[in-house]
Amino acid sequence: MTAKSSERNFARRIDLTSLQLFVAVCELGSIGKAAEREYIAASAVSKRLSDLEGTLDTPLLYRHTRGVDLTPAGESLLHHARTVLFSLEKMQGELSEYANGVRGHVRVHASISAIVQFLPEDLGAFIRQHAEIKIDLEEHLSTEVVRAVQEGAADLGICNTAHGTGELQTQPYRSDKLVLIVPKGHDLCAQGAINFADALDYDQVGLHSNSSIYLAMRQAAAAVGRTIKLRIHVTGLDAMCRMIHNGLGVGVMPQRAFELMHGVGELQSVALLDDWATRQIQLVARDFSTLPLTARLLVDHLTLGQPAALAVAHPAA
Repeated sequence: MTAKSSERNFARRIDLTSLQLFVAVCELGSIGKAAEREYIAASAVSKRLSDLEGTLDTPLLYRHTRGVDLTPAGESLLHHARTVLFSLEKMQGELSEYANGVRGHVRVHASISAIVQFLPEDLGAFIRQHAEIKIDLEEHLSTEVVRAVQEGAADLGICNTAHGTGELQTQPYRSDKLVLIVPKGHDLCAQGAINFADALDYDQVGLHSNSSIYLAMRQAAAAVGRTIKLRIHVTGLDAMCRMIHNGLGVGVMPQRAFELMHGVGELQSVALLDDWATRQIQLVARDFSTLPLTARLLVDHLTLGQPAALAVAHPAA
C-alpha cells in the first residue's frame, strides 16, 4: 500500500462525530457529563471512543471511577482534533457567506505603512464597487508579509520589498517618503532637511526591530560607523508619536502617516535627504496571472486599472 493510499484510508476511518465526542469528554473529564451535554447515551459515547481507539490502534484515555484522564496519545489527538474541528467551523462560516451573497474572498497581508497611509481609502472604494467580495486584511511586518505569500497564507501582499521577495512577482502600488519626527522647537527643525546621520546623536524611538523602517535605520547608521541610541521599541505609529511628544527621543515614520496623525502631540517632521527615505510599496503575489478572479479585480483596482509589467524581485545585495 502506498503512503498516499494509506493517508486516504486513515482519513476515511476517522469519524468526525467521534472526534467531537472525544473533545467533549476531554473538556469535561467525564464520559457521563459529555453524554449529557451532547444529548447522547453514555454507552454510545463509550462505544465511539473505543472504536476510535481501535482505529488508531492506541489507548487515548485512562478510565477510572472519577472520570477519565488523557494518555500521551490522547493529548496529541486532542490538539489535532481541535484544529480539525476549528477548520471545519471556519469552512462552514465562509461557505455560509457565499449563501448570503458573498461571492469571493481575498486574503491580504500588508505592512503598517500601507495600512495607515493608503489602504483604508483604496479598499473602501473597492468594496463599494464589489460588495459581494470579502477582503480579509491582516497587518504584519514586511518580511512576514512576503513569507505569508510564499507559504500560501495570503493571496496578496502589500509591503516594502527592499529586503527581497525571492521568486515572488511584484507590481508597483504606491511610494512614500520617510521623515524624522521631533518635538516642536527641536534643534534639528532649524535645518529644514537633514541626513539621518545627523539624528544619531539623539535618542531614538524605533518601530519593531524587524520592521523595514528600523532595518533601514540600522543600515544607515552602520554605513557611517555609528549605532542607534535606541530608547524604546514601539509597535504602532501613534505610540511612537506619543513617546516623542513626551521627550523619549526622535523617530522615523512615513510622512503621510504623520500627516494623518491628528492631536497625538506637539510634533514636527524634518525631511530626510537619504536615498532610502524614498520607498516603494509593492503588491506581491506568487503569480499574478493565476490569482483567483476576485484577487485580480483587487490588483487591478489597486494599480488604478493600468496593466503593469510583472517583475521578479530578488533578494537585495
